[in-house]
Amino acid sequence: MNIYKYILSFYYGINMIDIKKQQGGWAALAFEVSDGTKKYFLKVYEKSRASTRKWTSLIEQYAPILVWLNENSRLSGKIPIPYITKNGNFKCEDEENIYLLYDYINGETIGDQDLTKEQIQQLTQMIVELHHYGEEVVLDKPLLKEDFSVPFLEQLRYVLNEGRSHLSHDVKKLIDNYNEQLKEAIFKVEQLSKLLKASDLKMALCHTDLHYWNLIQSEQLMLIDWEGLKLAPVEADLMFLVEKPYFEEFMEIYQKAHKNYAINDDALSFYQERRRLEDIWEFIEQLLYDKQEGQERVKTINYLKNELKCLGEHLK
Repeated sequence: MNIYKYILSFYYGINMIDIKKQQGGWAALAFEVSDGTKKYFLKVYEKSRASTRKWTSLIEQYAPILVWLNENSRLSGKIPIPYITKNGNFKCEDEENIYLLYDYINGETIGDQDLTKEQIQQLTQMIVELHHYGEEVVLDKPLLKEDFSVPFLEQLRYVLNEGRSHLSHDVKKLIDNYNEQLKEAIFKVEQLSKLLKASDLKMALCHTDLHYWNLIQSEQLMLIDWEGLKLAPVEADLMFLVEKPYFEEFMEIYQKAHKNYAINDDALSFYQERRRLEDIWEFIEQLLYDKQEGQERVKTINYLKNELKCLGEHLK
């Protein structure tokens, strides 16, 4: 752990005396670190992982928006803000990793639990507030604006066809069972992409990853992991809520704040289908390019198997 001690000292002026590994998310390792008087949360993205570039390339674009929201909106205190390094950046890196440092949040991840009535109200208010902000916040950050592109589909299509020889036997067999469903979903997403690129949908700031593992109950409900922050049609967020039992209640509150809003079915379908395919591709990508062995590889294959099964059931 000496490398982490060096990173914290050199870039942040923090003398680390204790470090504990935490349950990380899918994209990064996580550590609770302490200087003896204060606790911090260190997020470590490994450069060896194929997905790291996707999650880290826009840090210096999205982090300033989090600062702005924390200072100018009712999201203040409800979103984590990365520390700025001594050289004025929101991230630092070495040959192996990219690092982000936050205040440590004392709380419990919601994860697989159901939200309480109070938590539903808090989440609703956070989304309502976030969607009040749009183009004016990202004027100088064009890379954060949704363009409905699906670049990973080219790679996925290659693996399904001429690139199959690069897959291990067990992964190839698994994918072959869902080959037709995958091709059907790819075609559908590409058609929706073309349709939405030619449309003129209203956009707002969206988190784009509103699952419960990104919610922490502390003194108040906290929304974390903002790597996907984007100016997009609000369906990019609502896709996570449409099947929740409280969605009707959510929409009643949402439409009072965002008058005349109605769900765009094409946008909703695009985000739902793209997310399924993107998750499938990320698991395949990890099995192809990341150094996974033993239980880690078994875990990834099980995730892939579950996503393929869900895709198959959805397209029936």
